[in-house]
Amino acid sequence: MGRSSVQGEDTRDRVRHAGEQGRSGGSGVQEHGGSAGSDDGGEGSPAASAGRGGGRARPRGNPRRPGKRGRRRTLRWVASVLSLLILGTAGAGYLYYEHLNANIKTDDLNLGKNGMADHKANAAGQTPLNILLIGSDARDSAANKALGGARDTFDGPPLADVQMLVHLSADRSNMSVISMPRDTVLKIPECTDRNGKAFKATGWTLTNESLQRGGPGCTVATWYKLTGITIDHFMQVDFAGVVSMADAIGGVPVCVRQNVHSRNSAGQGSGLKLKAGTTSVKGEQALQWLRTRYGFKDGTDLARTEAQHMYMNSMVRELRKSTKLTDPAKLRNLAEAATSALTVDAGLDTVAKLYALAEEFQQVPTERITMTTMPNFYTQRPNFAGKVEPLQPDAEQVFRMVREDIPLDGKASKRKAPAEPRDPAAAPGEIGVSVQNGTYTDELGAARGRATEIAGVLTGKGFTRTTADKQTNPQDRTVVFYPSAELAGDALAVAKAVGLPASSVKKSTDVSGVTLVVGADWREGAAYPKSAAKDEGKAPSSANPLSAGNTKACMPVQPGFTW
Repeated sequence: MGRSSVQGEDTRDRVRHAGEQGRSGGSGVQEHGGSAGSDDGGEGSPAASAGRGGGRARPRGNPRRPGKRGRRRTLRWVASVLSLLILGTAGAGYLYYEHLNANIKTDDLNLGKNGMADHKANAAGQTPLNILLIGSDARDSAANKALGGARDTFDGPPLADVQMLVHLSADRSNMSVISMPRDTVLKIPECTDRNGKAFKATGWTLTNESLQRGGPGCTVATWYKLTGITIDHFMQVDFAGVVSMADAIGGVPVCVRQNVHSRNSAGQGSGLKLKAGTTSVKGEQALQWLRTRYGFKDGTDLARTEAQHMYMNSMVRELRKSTKLTDPAKLRNLAEAATSALTVDAGLDTVAKLYALAEEFQQVPTERITMTTMPNFYTQRPNFAGKVEPLQPDAEQVFRMVREDIPLDGKASKRKAPAEPRDPAAAPGEIGVSVQNGTYTDELGAARGRATEIAGVLTGKGFTRTTADKQTNPQDRTVVFYPSAELAGDALAVAKAVGLPASSVKKSTDVSGVTLVVGADWREGAAYPKSAAKDEGKAPSSANPLSAGNTKACMPVQPGFTW
């Protein structure tokens, strides 16, 4: 039930066509200057006939030269054909394509009762794409048991020890990644697994437990509850998958500032042992890097997340070097490893769909990929010593920027601002406004009198038709609802009057007029907190942003773990 607009069907046709070319012994590349990838290169067309050495040639006086768009289509088509012919052997391309499809494992993106909002298109009609990457610690196979250790966890329920949300901007000019530390304390919503088994919502617990409470769909639902970010797909990988991918890539360069050995006197640590400087790691050594906590920086899960970002950025750079179609064996190994390593939702369950997704990612320049960690602080909750919670308002700033498709690197993009409502706002005294108290949380209860207080603030600003509604409507974030397009301008005017960002204004058929719901992020004060509404134009420093274009990143080593 993928939610993206990735065009897998067209790609599958191209890939299958490549296989058919392979079976017939064709090269897949036309000679004589034929327009193999253009719209007029189909079966029976003059270009196709010319490519086969027969048929009627074009008149000399009317050559049809493809424009820039046509040339790009041609190159993409040829790349598709070549990739399959290289990956498969002549006469077996289609069979190999089906073999790769059979490698891919699927699971449900089952949200249970957790509905998720649709994407909003920008002024150009483009929509973003959000994918949750999940690293599972499952010890459910001989390979995973050997790599993961911890015999007491064998065949037990898996944990989502790595969680990274990948946001591809609507205009494909930039990519933002947010990691949530596995030790984040939060509440997991009610979830249902693929067999219909229901799991009740939890109290305070760790985010990595979401995977065992309904599968990847529950991890997605947990992210959505916390961030409000619409998620289209998930991709899950286990220990063995990480090793096979690292081997297929042929090595990923990583850097440490000193010699490091991740092993303490009690035998704890990943076992990673590297000399100072840059080393290309692959296979089990790559897995050790990704799992290392003892030995990096301050020995915490946050340090491990930083090391994972360095690895991911370096891997992106290496993969982009590998897409030049110069090493058939390497491409074949990559295809085998990637399809065998992944568990995905139905929206990404074929080679064609994954290939189309890769084409989307390829549009983003390396230097416009930004890795971040959810801003956090060490919680004071009982029984959660050493664990973290989202740091506000910084975490909400990062979440909001992704929801609104704002690049985390602070650089301008081709993104167009949303169009203003066609219907202008009425005078404040003519706008009817209902204010509801939505500040309730399980931990703090409701902040009493908020609806009356904020209704008084609006009245003082000239919105004299404002009333306090006794109805409670819990919301994590303050929001202004409006029922129809003619009231959109009025809703924006109300939001502006109390300092709310435009993104807080939402259309809803559940209200009959402009309705301001004071959320849990505004429990006190007459004006919406400026820090929460502030947009610095880039990720806050507490998110520890790292660009994939930074080739000099190097991990500090924890004292006591050098050799």
